[in-house]
Amino acid sequence: MNAEQRRRIPMQLTTPGLRLIPEAVLADNAALFRKIPETPSHHDRSLHRVVIVGGGAGGLELATRLGRRFGKGRLSVTLVDRNRTHIWKPLLHEVASGALSASHDAVEYIAHASRNRYRYRIGEVVGVDRLKRQIFVAPSFDDDGRQIIPPRVLGYDTLVMAVGSLSNDFGTPGAALHAIALDTAEQAALFNRRMIDACLRANAQYEQLTPGQLHCVIVGAGATGVELAAELHKSMREIASHNLDNIDFEKLIRITIVEAGSRILPALPEQMAQASARLLIKLGLQIRCGIKVTEVTQEGVRLGEKLFVPAELVVWAAGIKAPDFLTTLDGLATDPINRLIVDETLRAVGDEHVFALGDCANCVLPGEERALPPRAQTAHQQADHLVKVVAARLAGKAAPPFRYRDYGSLVSLADYGAFGSLIGGLKIEGLLARLVYRSLHKMHLKAVHGLTKTALASIGEMIARRARPRIKLH
Repeated sequence: MNAEQRRRIPMQLTTPGLRLIPEAVLADNAALFRKIPETPSHHDRSLHRVVIVGGGAGGLELATRLGRRFGKGRLSVTLVDRNRTHIWKPLLHEVASGALSASHDAVEYIAHASRNRYRYRIGEVVGVDRLKRQIFVAPSFDDDGRQIIPPRVLGYDTLVMAVGSLSNDFGTPGAALHAIALDTAEQAALFNRRMIDACLRANAQYEQLTPGQLHCVIVGAGATGVELAAELHKSMREIASHNLDNIDFEKLIRITIVEAGSRILPALPEQMAQASARLLIKLGLQIRCGIKVTEVTQEGVRLGEKLFVPAELVVWAAGIKAPDFLTTLDGLATDPINRLIVDETLRAVGDEHVFALGDCANCVLPGEERALPPRAQTAHQQADHLVKVVAARLAGKAAPPFRYRDYGSLVSLADYGAFGSLIGGLKIEGLLARLVYRSLHKMHLKAVHGLTKTALASIGEMIARRARPRIKLH
């Protein structure tokens, strides 16, 4: 790749952590990628090539299962992700609060791929040539702007899009600039640093606190927003207990949840929402429902036309959408929030070689009116299903239809309480609900690492937790 070609690839394609690739950028560089020779995915070119784009919960579980089952001489399995490590997304609110260190729970793709007989390729997919069955992977650069990996073209026989979802700010003025989303471990860690800095600054300053200082507004009262609110209530008081005694944190810390809908946890049973709301109010958190955020500024959040809530920290956890580049995948059909439209086998409408799973797939099963919910259990079940689909394709058989089973809903409010609704409407709460909630993560780890390693890691974590601070302070 010469200097002229390097200049033609804009920063939108090279900036680490940027997922939203403008369509104009793709069009400008399509000709460049088509001049790059295809990178072989395996030394045995006769193998069926499965390329999985996105190493989230569903993508990583799928790559792991396919590698273990078919990776020894039957399939070439490649996982493409712009990150080098994976962390289970439902835990990001704990990373943001400091209750969990991302480095302790992260899965390193390179090492994991080697152990599980699949290949990992770092990079961000920015386009697809469906006629040639190729994907375009943007170059990777280090922090100093030096190229690490050149732009590449990878071929596939089966392509699985598993790129997850992003927070949707609905174009709210100032949201992208002044609010932090919790889509990635980097964003969660950024919020954690800002929260700690806010506490240190307030404790050390000579003047009185300004309006909104040590206040946090969480926009969106879904599971992420509600669980984050409870974790922040706990963690900010933990920080205060570490000799930050110049401030009465019980009086000065304020956490407000804003929800445009009529109640918190709108996707969960009303009984769970009511129980959670009562607990949060008892802890002193403010809940504002039935009002929309119209602007986010450096000083706080504007609600409706007249109300303004001052806040030093703003988290945007309202709504989701799939990454914008999915709308540019060589004509594949998408819905209004960019999700690929798939049939009951999870195959993308219009292409028998492309599939999608998880939050980036719009799957409406026969007899249903709504698409499957964007939950971890959905991605987990779809990863299991796509293993069967790939096996059928290897055998020359028709892909089986996907069957979804709703195992219920759970919400955990730090150490204060947990509520759940399981199969058959069984209601659980307290310690039992918290144990079931934690078991979901263990199930993911078991799928990724196997039973033995998961058990050993859990024991090691229990021991290590006794020697670490209760909250991450750096």
